[in-house]
Amino acid sequence: MFLEPQETMPQTSVVFSSILGPSCSGQVQPGMGERGGGASSGSGDLIFQDGRLISGSLEALMEHLVPTVDYYPDRTYIFTFLLSSRVFMPPHDLLARVGQICVEQRQQLEAGPEKAKLKSFSAKIVQLLKEWTEAFPYDFQDEKAMAELKAITHRVTQCDEENGTVKKAIAQMTQSLLLSLAARSQLQELREKLRPSAVDKGPILKTKPPAAQKDILGVCCDPLVLAQQLTHIELDRVSSIHPEDLMQIVSHMDSLDNHRCRGDLTKTYSLEAYDNWFNCLSMLVATEVCRVVKKKHRTRMLEFFIDVARECFNIGNFNSMMAIISGMNLSPVARLKKTWSKVKTAKFDVLEHHMDPSSNFCNYRTALQGATQRSQMANSSREKIVIPVFNLFVKDIYFLHKIHTNHLPNGHINFKKFWEISRQIHEFMTWTQVECPFEKDKKIQSYLLTAPIYSEEALFVASFESEGPENHMEKDSWKTLRTTLLNRA
Repeated sequence: MFLEPQETMPQTSVVFSSILGPSCSGQVQPGMGERGGGASSGSGDLIFQDGRLISGSLEALMEHLVPTVDYYPDRTYIFTFLLSSRVFMPPHDLLARVGQICVEQRQQLEAGPEKAKLKSFSAKIVQLLKEWTEAFPYDFQDEKAMAELKAITHRVTQCDEENGTVKKAIAQMTQSLLLSLAARSQLQELREKLRPSAVDKGPILKTKPPAAQKDILGVCCDPLVLAQQLTHIELDRVSSIHPEDLMQIVSHMDSLDNHRCRGDLTKTYSLEAYDNWFNCLSMLVATEVCRVVKKKHRTRMLEFFIDVARECFNIGNFNSMMAIISGMNLSPVARLKKTWSKVKTAKFDVLEHHMDPSSNFCNYRTALQGATQRSQMANSSREKIVIPVFNLFVKDIYFLHKIHTNHLPNGHINFKKFWEISRQIHEFMTWTQVECPFEKDKKIQSYLLTAPIYSEEALFVASFESEGPENHMEKDSWKTLRTTLLNRA
């Protein structure tokens, strides 16, 4: 069953709050006019239910996007349709159709008694394009989309020879768009230069680090501070994810096999970088534990990371919390029974309870809902932080897409489905716009982002050297691993 679209939504960035307006219900706002039918019935190819658009043909939905002399689309509809339309066609094709509809309407105005309203119509078209370029600027990285944009703006300026107000609006829109595209290009180039090097393979058999080599406790021994720095990194990474990145997951799902939630086709640079960060953090936790020689120090390291994960939970940083737990549950760490026997595991048990996968991660979802409510009523930046477990968020979008069809039996697009996908993506984007309130520690962040991490092989070497194999299976694995590494050497 679908969740009903919320009547109010939490505050977000200027761009998203302006394009989505005060709600994401899909209801026609007073004074906006209405195109294509009544508020509670079907008219033409659009179907409304209780004032909310729930289905329509693709052509009718495209026409519903384009303003007329007496109509401007609900901003929640603009965002939702622009976001979901890429499932059915690339943005440049949608722009081309918008351009055709504009030409048809312009010709009707020129031939009819309302020619004087042509300038007002042109201003509304520019406003639509402005909202599109602000909410989804990266649609226009495509040369075809940029060409269509230029073609539309060229047509609408033909009625603006007198005072040039439409031309000025187009010039401002174009300048802002080019700045957004340039900023993203520069950010990608910078991150490519700073991309982490290949994982440290570690010594072949001896994993004892030099005495002078630092571990995480030598850089930061306060769990709260480390959790705060992890939150800084999370918000920095997640802020580069855009709605179209997330919708790209949906638009390619039907072509993926084996019911995978993501694949190479769906991974934009931002999604890949965020994915890699989760995996690197998990491997870093495992490395920090396995590289410690003395059991007493390994115990302390495990208890430290348990405390860090708990602080992440308190902050609302569920993604780092899950990455840390995942690192401690990796086989090379989990098998260290003698070390774990010395750990006070009560706090770890609580954390694992929160991340219990049973009942579709019910406990985690309850905690996430609590953090979301806290964020909505927050009086301080610290209370606004919500960083969900990204893998689970993607799976939610995946199952929402798979369970509900894109098309209804009558051929209409199931727009009720896309209202819900849009709502969830908007909520996620709200969380990504929060400014981190904690003081940044470059030294700690540098360690977290650049410290060498062991490969899976090196982790097992370190683990077996710390605590030898206990059963025939482990003995065979250790023997095979030693032989492989010696032959490789």
